[in-house]
Amino acid sequence: MSLAIISPGKNPDVWIKEFRALAPDLTIEVYPEIKEPEKVAYVFLWQHPEGILSDFPQLKLISSMGAGVDHILRDKTIPDSLPIVRIVDEKLTFSMTNYVVMGVLNFHRQTLRYQINQSQKIWDMSNPELEVTIGVMGVGALGKDVMDKLDYMGFPVVGFGSSEKTDFEYPYYAGDKLEEFLQQVNVLVCLLPLTPDTENILDLALFEKCNPGTYLINVARGKHLVEEDLIKALEKGFLSGAMLDVYREEPLPEEHPFWNNPKITMTPHIASVTNPQAAAPQVIENISRMREGKELVNVVDRKRGY
Repeated sequence: MSLAIISPGKNPDVWIKEFRALAPDLTIEVYPEIKEPEKVAYVFLWQHPEGILSDFPQLKLISSMGAGVDHILRDKTIPDSLPIVRIVDEKLTFSMTNYVVMGVLNFHRQTLRYQINQSQKIWDMSNPELEVTIGVMGVGALGKDVMDKLDYMGFPVVGFGSSEKTDFEYPYYAGDKLEEFLQQVNVLVCLLPLTPDTENILDLALFEKCNPGTYLINVARGKHLVEEDLIKALEKGFLSGAMLDVYREEPLPEEHPFWNNPKITMTPHIASVTNPQAAAPQVIENISRMREGKELVNVVDRKRGY
């Protein structure tokens, strides 16, 4: 039985190298040149063509190439009986937290303002720091680490999620208390998983409930954000700016209005990138567990979407 790597647009060579070092006897096939689809038992994928997994009649296990699995769950042709696992990597958390902290500090210390002042040769020492309270939407492993690090730095932090939590160490709002949560903060960080309930959650209706001038950092998924609503929110002053790492279409089209908006800071989906050296052993371990009839690790709960 073989492992198929399906990641259109991504070079699979580093993954092949890691898998072969860990499991030299494992046959590896790479999409689109899969010669024996009837022998594929395991797939390792990112942004696979919808419906393609039905080409593998012996498929037993689906592994995501990263921590996110929305790219898998949106394929409704995948049987519910097939287990889906994801990557859990401390380096992902480390990188994501550093990115968010960078965004918070840039807003707090008004980096953009001083860059503009420099270009215009303006010496303005007034109000060098903004008072900030950071609201984190999504307080799983990534969100909780972001809150811990910002709290350590002395920033007030507030959490929001879909379900109630007991004994959470920071102020926390759940479910229908979104508006109350938004009124506590002026930096909004989206780290929510992408589910039917959270898709398009960052829309004009939400931005209208924010404190005027709130700063948005989206490092979750592009489909959380209604992009035309962000432009409107910036124009109306509901938001003062945004730092975005994810988009509805990637790469972002050249004609997209985000490119030329001075209130939007953009990065090309690099906030947190899967490390093959850390992730490959997890994939091989789950293949071994599947073969031995053992419980899999990092299994996705389809109902919750992560």
